[in-house]
Amino acid sequence: MSHHYTNRLIRETSPYLLQHAHNPVDWHPWKPETLDTAIAENKLMLISIGYAACHWCHVMEHECFEDPEVAAVMNKQYVSIKVDREERPDVDQVYMNALQLMTGQGGWPLNIVALPDGRPVWGGTYFPKDRWISALSQIQKLFLEQPEKLREYADNMEKGLHNLETVILREDDTPFSLGRAAAITDRWKQRFDHIHGGTGSAPKFMMPSNLAFLQHYTYVQPDNELKDFLNLTLTKIAYGGIYDHIGGGFSRYAVDAKWHVPHFEKMLYDNGQLVSVYANAYAVAGITTYKNIVYETLDFVRRSLTGPEGTFYASLDADSLNTNGISEEGAFYTWTYKELEAAIREDFPVFCDYFNINSYGLWEDGKYVLIRTLPEKEIAEKHHLSESILAEKVLRWKSMLLKLRDQRALPQRDDKVLTSWNAIMLKGYTDAYKVFGEPEFLEIALKNARFLTTKQMDASGRLYRNYMNGKSTIPAYLEDYATLIGALLSLHEATLDAQWLQTAKKLTDYVFRHFFDPSSSMFFFTSDKDVPLITRSIEKSDNVIPSSNSVMAENLFLLSRHFNDKRYLETARQMLRNMMPAIEEYPSFHTNWLRVFLLHSVNFYEVAVSGKDALKKATELNRYYLPGKLLTGADKASGLPLLQNRYVTGKTLFYICKNMACNLPVTQTEEVLAELSEK
Repeated sequence: MSHHYTNRLIRETSPYLLQHAHNPVDWHPWKPETLDTAIAENKLMLISIGYAACHWCHVMEHECFEDPEVAAVMNKQYVSIKVDREERPDVDQVYMNALQLMTGQGGWPLNIVALPDGRPVWGGTYFPKDRWISALSQIQKLFLEQPEKLREYADNMEKGLHNLETVILREDDTPFSLGRAAAITDRWKQRFDHIHGGTGSAPKFMMPSNLAFLQHYTYVQPDNELKDFLNLTLTKIAYGGIYDHIGGGFSRYAVDAKWHVPHFEKMLYDNGQLVSVYANAYAVAGITTYKNIVYETLDFVRRSLTGPEGTFYASLDADSLNTNGISEEGAFYTWTYKELEAAIREDFPVFCDYFNINSYGLWEDGKYVLIRTLPEKEIAEKHHLSESILAEKVLRWKSMLLKLRDQRALPQRDDKVLTSWNAIMLKGYTDAYKVFGEPEFLEIALKNARFLTTKQMDASGRLYRNYMNGKSTIPAYLEDYATLIGALLSLHEATLDAQWLQTAKKLTDYVFRHFFDPSSSMFFFTSDKDVPLITRSIEKSDNVIPSSNSVMAENLFLLSRHFNDKRYLETARQMLRNMMPAIEEYPSFHTNWLRVFLLHSVNFYEVAVSGKDALKKATELNRYYLPGKLLTGADKASGLPLLQNRYVTGKTLFYICKNMACNLPVTQTEEVLAELSEK
């Protein structure tokens, strides 16, 4: 008798789940009732986790999940569950930790076999068809013949996962000092690549929080060697093929050490964070390349990743159809010599020098990924051009190639909206507005902030994580709250609008009520209102996105100053104390924590501006990179703790305070800068 399968993914909103809605596998989404089914039928669960822009996920789908023979094995023996890791990072985190305990490595697609109660007993990443069928059959046989073996393994795994999530409350009074930060940074420096920038060899990730830490650190600790390394890294990334020179925006990582050939998918969270980093880099160094990166990347986000309601979409796929109609990685972004020569014509010799249409820029199969090696000045001199003429030519080449490229098959877009990733992009737009004063950047930021704080948030301060086709279905995680609070604090500095500050506080108080772990003084990744998983994770390490706890620790530090709140400050300090051993041992995975460490170890200032020209004065100050301060203000009398009794009719005054103790007011932005740089 033929098995009649019922693939239940067709009712989902995630583009990744919908990609699998027509597989012959009897897929379920991750829902409480799915778990009940596994228990009722006493079947092993197969949990397969991936995301829309994941290349090997597509390969395995094609080789295994679209194959009727594979589907027959899965449908008969397993309750199969497909998970979009971007929608459900909580599920992904638990099973990724399990895979790392089992095999010492991880990645996607992430495939886990679990007992009917959800406890993992086996896992791996990508499998070809034969290995997949044989593995599933062996585990099934073990489950029928020696179930106690699997149960024993699951018990041990559960203990291991609990140990991994335990954070010990540390009673350590060692002061947070700049000397300690310097010692940690010196150890981390050993891994720097002083030729191409970044850390390690290949593959190379940009790790925006590493760059943001180095910006902050070189501000408080003048270290020319580190400053040079930071600028080298920012320049090499900007010149590399990892940056899309034609359309703006960054890919996820480079497969080589020189940032040349990217894994071509473009993720919203990378682009949001790198906009902040490059805007701040421009504020410090005034290098035109950095400014261009910000403008071109935001232009890419506006063109390709922005929805009608002011939301930002998740990602663009690495693969797209080539000229033969076959899906191929990078097909949208690469060029042949002939294509470029035909398009650029008489400027081609200059173009070849500028973008390395030579052996350095050649990738494979006669395709080029554009990469720069020389600054404009050298190219201009070599070809006897003025720099301004060269700049005009480059703009013309870019817009011409963009038009040509847009005639190709576009990469698939994952157009779900994720609250945390939107908040990261919102902060990117806000930080860019602060530095460049571009009114459009602020308009876009405000539209997104209004969406997130109305559509994605209810009156109690509860957030949703996702939004698609007018529906929000998944309650938010700590990552969503933490990134949105951080973005709203930045937006308050850009606008001086008190509602953003009050909303940040409301969200923070909700987080304390539903995510706080009093035994460790850290925050759980999931709310106490969520259906519990086998463990309740505490996300600690900073990765490509900083950990939700480190972002929360920074938010609490800033809010403690805004609202003169001792509990916020003490919690932030305790979180940092808990994390010190890990920060000292693995600095490269705790660089956002290190940035929080700097806030606690160097003089920090509260700058309040009060009076009719408050916004104008704040806007002047925002153009400078000043990581050791927060800014607030109002154009009339205000009840905010830092602004109480500060309003004087007819005057606009700056108050510079340290731990709520303030100096005499000043009236000029230059005076504020002078006082802050005395640090």
